[in-house]
Amino acid sequence: MRIRAMGMLPLAVGAIAGSAVAQNPPAQTARTVVAATKLPTVTDAPMYFTVASVELAPGMKSSVSKASGILYQLTGSTEVSLAGEVKKINAGEGLLIGAGKTAELKSGAEAPSALLHFFLVPAADLDKSAETAPAVVKEVYRTTAPIPDLQPGGYDLNLTRVTFPAGMPSNAPHHRSGAALYYVLSGTGANTIEGKVISRPPGSFIYEPFDLVHQWGNPGNEPLTFITFNINPEGVAAVLPGAPKKTQ
Repeated sequence: MRIRAMGMLPLAVGAIAGSAVAQNPPAQTARTVVAATKLPTVTDAPMYFTVASVELAPGMKSSVSKASGILYQLTGSTEVSLAGEVKKINAGEGLLIGAGKTAELKSGAEAPSALLHFFLVPAADLDKSAETAPAVVKEVYRTTAPIPDLQPGGYDLNLTRVTFPAGMPSNAPHHRSGAALYYVLSGTGANTIEGKVISRPPGSFIYEPFDLVHQWGNPGNEPLTFITFNINPEGVAAVLPGAPKKTQ
């Protein structure tokens, strides 16, 4: 009887190990909406994506008034005064500043503040300054042409942070219902366009207009994290499978 009991032990251990594996599934894609709003129309004028990098020395103040935009805090912290309210955003957080709104920014006292400010801007406002001095402001991205295929009606505008787990295969070919602009925060992505795989390291901007069929994967050993400034028709998924349907 003793020998039989010992012979059963590996089976029990195997069952426990199998149970542990079942309780630890592979890592999944994580998505966090940083900030979002709804726009009643985007067809009154040609629209562009632009991005400004903003740096504020400790304790310094600046103001901003431009088209609809979303701040994303890279390092440090910033107090944002908007419509009588004050909100502090830390690294990895963001805040919407709507068109026609004026906000005051104040860097934290302990360290410089570094932000990215994503804008959806009409052509007439492209060259208007973003934050005022003493902020150090530099435009780091601008679409070369207006965002194509925008339709009458309401749109959703949001900034979303996405993390792909290490070793994730490329997802299925897809396209945007509106348009999106990516910024890679960490890791290196594999971006497939027309059968060509392009490496996307940290600091890369990737523009995805409506008709761009593409794929994303993460062949690396570390998670891939990026933020997406996205516009899509209200009530329509931001990402649609395959290629867009051809209109007659």
